[in-house]
Amino acid sequence: MLRVRCLRGGSRGAEAAHYIGSGLRGVFTGWVQRTFQSTQAAAASQNTCAADDKATSPVPKDCLVCSYNEWDPLEEVIVGRAENACVPPFSVEVKANTYEKYWGFYQKFGGHSFPKDHLKKAIAEIEEMCNILKGEGVIVKRPDPIDWSVKYKTPDFESTGMYAAMPRDILLVVGNEIIEAPMAWRARFFEYRAYRRLIKDYFNSGAKWTTAPKPTMADELYDQNYPIHSVEDRHKLAAQGKFVTTEFEPCFDAADFIRAGRDIFVQRSQVTNCMGIEWMRRHLAPDYRVHIISFKDPNPMHIDATFNIIGPGLVLSNPDRPCHQIELFKKAGWTVIQPPVPLIPDDHPLWMSSKWLSMNVLMLDEKRVMVDANETSIQKMFERLGISTIKVNIRHANSLGGGFHCWTCDIRRRGTLQSYFD
Repeated sequence: MLRVRCLRGGSRGAEAAHYIGSGLRGVFTGWVQRTFQSTQAAAASQNTCAADDKATSPVPKDCLVCSYNEWDPLEEVIVGRAENACVPPFSVEVKANTYEKYWGFYQKFGGHSFPKDHLKKAIAEIEEMCNILKGEGVIVKRPDPIDWSVKYKTPDFESTGMYAAMPRDILLVVGNEIIEAPMAWRARFFEYRAYRRLIKDYFNSGAKWTTAPKPTMADELYDQNYPIHSVEDRHKLAAQGKFVTTEFEPCFDAADFIRAGRDIFVQRSQVTNCMGIEWMRRHLAPDYRVHIISFKDPNPMHIDATFNIIGPGLVLSNPDRPCHQIELFKKAGWTVIQPPVPLIPDDHPLWMSSKWLSMNVLMLDEKRVMVDANETSIQKMFERLGISTIKVNIRHANSLGGGFHCWTCDIRRRGTLQSYFD
């Protein structure tokens, strides 16, 4: 929580000014007057803060931030930017989260722009997506464009940046609070900078603003000898609970969490460790319950293309990555739906993601969903559920690592805090 400290001692400052003025006069008179005025301003500032301390309402009525789940009517959203997106350097944590067929791509382009023609098409797709959201009555905000190719150095590592394309990865909205995730990739260390202008505006409207402990991302945070030679290796390691990130310090990406009112579900993944989950659990208690769930997934990273909650008691569960705790949901009366096999061609470049972005949808409310225009199978699935589809093509934007849910962070949904898992 951000706290404001006010300078004290205004009356003593005035006494000092009087003493100097009476003893020296003349040339120092103007200086004394300015000093006295500044101490008066400090006292006024102190009084203002004191008045604020008396506020009894924790959330002003005009607070712009309020979202408890993934399906209440969407009113305001942040949509990411593909502008200036750069390929992350091929470090150990990037290697552990990508597949061998793309390693040459990272080795060649790491630290430089994604292919320009592809990026241009992705930018156009996201602009059209924003226009469609606005047409559906949703307020759209965008992060600031930043040059992600700039090299930076901390006491522990050197890197270049990546992008501000996936606000879902770095921002988690819980009620009226915006939580900035610490992240786990070195290329994403400074990604929060693109969102600070927006977050300050939301803070000034009355929202809570929390930044999780920023990891040093020193070598000790990563298993430098993580064996990732094949998919079979990954399956075995994941089943054993072994990941490239260690427990050296807390780390997590916001996209490993998914919300359902008072219950928030999270997976231990390549970018979210147990310390990060425990930090979130303590931070959100007692109003929210954080549940760890796991999947038969050789490369767990971000939950929303594996387990995507789309309504009260309604969840899409990836058939290729079954949930080990699925019976808990069924016993609670939840409806578990397996989405159809994606139609995206195998030769389409997915440098940062998997074909299962087809289920990475954005609910505008319980009866409207934004879905890939090319994925006719899942469109029919939603129609059978009585949910109308808003079809948008972001196939080139998919290559950068996300579907509609990833490319957005819902800031305000019209709804109240409820429990759906009792």
